[in-house]
Amino acid sequence: MLNIAVSIGEIFWSLAHRRPRVPRLQTARWAPLCGSGHSEWSQFDEEFLETKEQLQKLQDGNHLLFQQVPMVEIDGMKLVQTRSILHYIADKHHLFGKDLKERTLIDMYVEGTLDLLELLIMHPFLKPDDQQKEVANMAQKAIIRYFPVFEKVLRGHGQRFLVGNQLSLADIILLQTILALEEKIPNILSAFPHLQEYTVKISNIPTIKKFLEPGSKKKPPPDDIYVRTVYNIFMP
Repeated sequence: MLNIAVSIGEIFWSLAHRRPRVPRLQTARWAPLCGSGHSEWSQFDEEFLETKEQLQKLQDGNHLLFQQVPMVEIDGMKLVQTRSILHYIADKHHLFGKDLKERTLIDMYVEGTLDLLELLIMHPFLKPDDQQKEVANMAQKAIIRYFPVFEKVLRGHGQRFLVGNQLSLADIILLQTILALEEKIPNILSAFPHLQEYTVKISNIPTIKKFLEPGSKKKPPPDDIYVRTVYNIFMP
């Protein structure tokens, strides 16, 4: 069991990576973020699944509504399904827009970005011969389908964030996806100047900057050990 204090952004980052684990969110407190005075930090315990027996124990104990992780315990509930968890935490901590229009925009941007992020999540599980081909496929989709959308949004309204000129779930998921792609394709943003500037600005928000620094609680990219662990836990 690991007991740490992290920014709400780390919870999003953790869940979006879909590690085989069970984050348990327990208490919340306030701390300054990006100079606004309106940011949330959370104290939570994180349980990592390492064996099939651990998963079976959760399932047998009726902790997992659909017999799947991730699961977050928060406010007396046991939440499952990644998007439902993200929406609840984002809404609770004012990262999900101020009205229906903003929420819908944020949701559209998140859903589109997750389509791209899912390709990155599955990449380590591909056969070695297919991994390089998939990198080219991801680059093509990012450059042709996804990044032009966000470049146009940022160019059009000239604001710091994607929606409502304040940090939202859409910004966190997009930044995560961009940084993960840059690990594989360093020049992926070369044709998108507004996204380049945006990435630098969001990365320098104090709590996000701290989270991205070496030695933080940010999880490393999946390695062979992680892939084997996932197969051992979830494969029949």
